[in-house]
Amino acid sequence: MKSSHLLHKVINIFFDLLAIVIASLAFYITIPIYSPQETIKLPKGSVTNTIRYLQQQGYPLSTIDTYLLVAIGQPKSGELKIGKKTMSRLEFLYKLTSATEAIDVITLIPGETLPIFLKDLAKKQHLNIDKLNQSYEQFSPYPEAGILPDTYHLPKGIKEKNLIKFLVNFTEKRYKDLSQTHLQHYNPKEWQRYLTIASIVQKEAANKAEMPIVASVIYNRLKQAMPLQMDGTLNYGKFSHTKVTPKRIKEDKSGFNTYHHTGLPPYPVCSVSIEAIKAALNPAKSDYLYFMKNAQGVHDFSRTYKEHLRNVARAKHHSK
Repeated sequence: MKSSHLLHKVINIFFDLLAIVIASLAFYITIPIYSPQETIKLPKGSVTNTIRYLQQQGYPLSTIDTYLLVAIGQPKSGELKIGKKTMSRLEFLYKLTSATEAIDVITLIPGETLPIFLKDLAKKQHLNIDKLNQSYEQFSPYPEAGILPDTYHLPKGIKEKNLIKFLVNFTEKRYKDLSQTHLQHYNPKEWQRYLTIASIVQKEAANKAEMPIVASVIYNRLKQAMPLQMDGTLNYGKFSHTKVTPKRIKEDKSGFNTYHHTGLPPYPVCSVSIEAIKAALNPAKSDYLYFMKNAQGVHDFSRTYKEHLRNVARAKHHSK
């Protein structure tokens, strides 16, 4: 009887202690946690390392949270979108395992030049412009047009080297696929010539429909050893948005001045879209040598200089 009474007493004590633990735990998990920023960056590693890292960042966590997090699931790594707010402890720990990765969205538009894009990228993403340039030179085989115009979704906080490496590798894969499809091989030196032609098409064509026709004018002029005489080639590098004036044409002594030099510029003048590349690979069949923008904002194409002068006169008349 005494042993039975003792066992009963021990059981009661156990359940009393369990009730105290449960009550304490219930109170503990209601203690709110404030996230002072929208995102939180977690390192790769065990649950213990995650809790320790967050403690070092000032979050009021304890060993109890380690066990709670183990029960909830494996925490993610990288920069996570937590939300800048006060939340329950369980909500906070759950977000460590379920929050979506914080991303940055960057866009390179067709026709923009590398210096302008990298400068804008450095400013918006708070990156080092010199490191961006160095990384581009390291990874891209092309002085320009080594990054395909597109909208990219990237992990927040990505560093300069990894960012450029990703953009260049993505572009190189697309270039290789296009080249294999249209040429049955991929040679960077040969491909740069197509990119250069495509970049001029990108700068000069009023729309996608015109691209193959503009490409045909370029090829026709090259075939006859005529200077290309296209303004778009002077909008290279830092001159991307600079108006091409007679003074600029006279003073620019670079190989990009196709009024003074025959042949193609030394390399692409800007980023190029897939449509512009396809136009360079498959130009329209024409004997056009000239084009002039008309009142509708598209181009009138002509075969002779006399015909071209009439288009110029018509355009000037409509612009008055």
